[in-house]
Amino acid sequence: MLHNSGGTALTVLGILLVASIVSWAIIIAKWRSFNDADVQGRRFIRAFRKSGRLSEIAAIADQFKPSPLVAVFHEIHDEYQRQAGGRGTPPNPLALERAAQTAASESLTVMGRRLTWLATTAQCAPFVGLFGTVMGIIDAFHGLGAAGAATLRAVAPGISEALITTAAGLVVAIPAVIGYNQLNQRLREFAAKTKPVIEYFATHDWPVRTIDADGNMDQIFGRIYAAILLS
Repeated sequence: MLHNSGGTALTVLGILLVASIVSWAIIIAKWRSFNDADVQGRRFIRAFRKSGRLSEIAAIADQFKPSPLVAVFHEIHDEYQRQAGGRGTPPNPLALERAAQTAASESLTVMGRRLTWLATTAQCAPFVGLFGTVMGIIDAFHGLGAAGAATLRAVAPGISEALITTAAGLVVAIPAVIGYNQLNQRLREFAAKTKPVIEYFATHDWPVRTIDADGNMDQIFGRIYAAILLS
């Protein structure tokens, strides 16, 4: 059926094929990446709760990337080291909150890269396919006029070939919109897991002693990540 299609229809089909390949590549890559982030996040929380020293967790935290919790922990830990040297009550808890917000935002931005391609493909692919159909119908009627045979038998093949581009546009758009919605929902779930950390530092009255003289953790960080587990 495609061998009689015009140059415009073939060009449209080529564009849609490329868009489909890129979309599926993004969907598969992001799904795997989000699965890895979820698994590593759970492993990080288990390691965090088993350890009794912040320095031990900081040394192994990079093993649990690409979980966004790792970046949030690093920012909080680094800011805490700058403020209190790793011991005692931090003089500026709001700075810890801002550090956590920045780290969470940056991590989620990196995780959400290329999702806009899926949204754009989902919105534009049907119109690209429709453009190919319109041009194909125009070519079909032009050929009909040139042949001088105004019969359905004469025009039907050209119109049916032109409609292929509309169908192709839908085939490209539907997986893209499903993939975008599913991945965007998972991204919101990752954002929800980082929210308890930020809110905790924004509303918590810090205890007199958060880290003892040996660098052992008080229960404050444990309660934060327990909140993450229950979120």
